[in-house]
Amino acid sequence: MVHEAHPLIKRRLKQAQGHISKVIEMVDAGRSCSDLAQQLEAIESTVRGAKRLLVQEHLEHCIIDAIASGQMSREDAVQEFSFLVKYF
Repeated sequence: MVHEAHPLIKRRLKQAQGHISKVIEMVDAGRSCSDLAQQLEAIESTVRGAKRLLVQEHLEHCIIDAIASGQMSREDAVQEFSFLVKYF
């Protein structure tokens, strides 16, 4: 299922992918550990944001819509939500 947020998620992941390539170049160039750590934090932040958006979209659209349409029971929804919580 494709959601409205998928293009934004994809854009963030591509941004992280490009950033990773640059950090690898920084490692090869012998940049300082503090510079590398700072850039790795930026990558983690970008990926975390993409993950949060994906989980939020799944919760708001897949789970809630499935409950509303009768395709998912309350118990299944609670189980799915419990599974998702660990990713926040």
